[in-house]
Amino acid sequence: MKLSEQKQLRKVVDSYSLDADGISIKVNIVESPALFVREYLLDYPEYGLGTMALFNNLKKGIIHETSLKLEKMMDQDVLDKTKKIFQERINNIFLKEIPEMPEKDRKVLAVILLQEMLGLGKIDFLLNDGNLEEIVLNESKSPVWVYHKKFGWLRTNVFAASESEIENYANIIARGVGKQITILNPLLDAHLVSGDRANATLFPISTNGNTITIRRCRRDPWTVTDFIKSGTANSEVMALLWTAIEYELNVMIAGGTASGKTSLMNVLMPFIQPNHRIISIEDTRELKLPEFLHWVPLTTREPNPEGKGEVSMLDLLVNSLRMRPDRIIVGEIRRREEAEVMFEAMHTGHSVYTTFHANTAEEVIRRLVNPPIEVPSSLLEAVNLTVVMFRNRRIGQRRILQVAENITEKRGATEETVKANVLYRWRPSDDVVSKHNESIKFYDELSLHTGLGNSEISEMLSSKQKILDWLCEKNIHDIEQVGKHIANYYLNPDAFVSAIEKGKDPLQGV
Repeated sequence: MKLSEQKQLRKVVDSYSLDADGISIKVNIVESPALFVREYLLDYPEYGLGTMALFNNLKKGIIHETSLKLEKMMDQDVLDKTKKIFQERINNIFLKEIPEMPEKDRKVLAVILLQEMLGLGKIDFLLNDGNLEEIVLNESKSPVWVYHKKFGWLRTNVFAASESEIENYANIIARGVGKQITILNPLLDAHLVSGDRANATLFPISTNGNTITIRRCRRDPWTVTDFIKSGTANSEVMALLWTAIEYELNVMIAGGTASGKTSLMNVLMPFIQPNHRIISIEDTRELKLPEFLHWVPLTTREPNPEGKGEVSMLDLLVNSLRMRPDRIIVGEIRRREEAEVMFEAMHTGHSVYTTFHANTAEEVIRRLVNPPIEVPSSLLEAVNLTVVMFRNRRIGQRRILQVAENITEKRGATEETVKANVLYRWRPSDDVVSKHNESIKFYDELSLHTGLGNSEISEMLSSKQKILDWLCEKNIHDIEQVGKHIANYYLNPDAFVSAIEKGKDPLQGV
């Protein structure tokens, strides 16, 4: 079959537009008989050799005239101001050099030039597509691949010009966060100014060529309303987790890769009272909390080429205990030393939240008490709730799989073992998160912290469930607005619930 015939047989299964720096680009998702996977086709404008020669000369001239400090480019406000300055300069040059060019083409070329100088070229268009979760460069000879929320992995019509271009993009990402990627240090874990997480590897570690993997984060962070409305959780479970956060109980969030652990962490953090000091510790910045919270984000740092200057997760965890935190968020526990310090923080009265790689609540316990982490099982009693996230890769849905408490059982006169008592679990048969077992320990912990009996605790959970249902009904999902409603609830819980029951917005007049 000829190439022209193959193109004619292509079937468009979806089509939409995406905006990037003020211009609109069309995207087509197509099926082709010549390929075994669908394609993601970006309708990227192409220009003649004369225009591209001018384009390249402009780029060199502007870069030569302007002093760019990449570390400042990681500040969104600085980046936006720089883009405006560059765009005005580019437009003036275009008007002078090629006044006959239509205004629409001039705008498109200006954006392309901006992305080449201040960003990642064509990759920036992909980063503006909210339907994408991952953007992957495997080598310069292969097309860029993307993971689409609806269609899964797709190959695109975007290519890197050379291995040097991929390495240059990796260097731009690295320098922006004060890191380096070189032949001697060929691995990079970093983040973009947008908050997207980036990983890069250089040849010959990746034998086919240089690679970049970008996990695109939501520009509008997930909130409790989104989780409930999407079926990831229900208001009953989220009311329980809200109560655990409010009364400073320790929560561990587990799950597999890309199951939504960090997303759930972000959803839970607005439940913290505004007058509590929060210290977060991450390898790369992923959390986004309401601006009014008392929050100090900390990130690790890799050593320089001489092996100096490293700031590890353990360093930050130990240091955070000296910062008078009310709440400590640990991005992910991987090593024994980190786990020991984290559990020590729990046992000394700090409220700790962390993520952990495990597929069930029982697996969390097994991984913690066995090598290589191997902490004493007695320490696990400090974890009040374990929440397990699950991702159904076939249909692309994420769900809270289990909510469990750790309980201690005696074996004989002296031996004790810790097991998980699953309070709620997801039923795949009808896609419902429902109650599984009665609590043995959690209600006692709540009673100890609140002084309330079981019936009063149930009433409090019911009130919180009403609030969450009301937030969903009113479609309040912006992280700042959700955070302000929760903060207002803490000022006067009874008045807040009363206003909702009367059909009023508790923030009216506030």
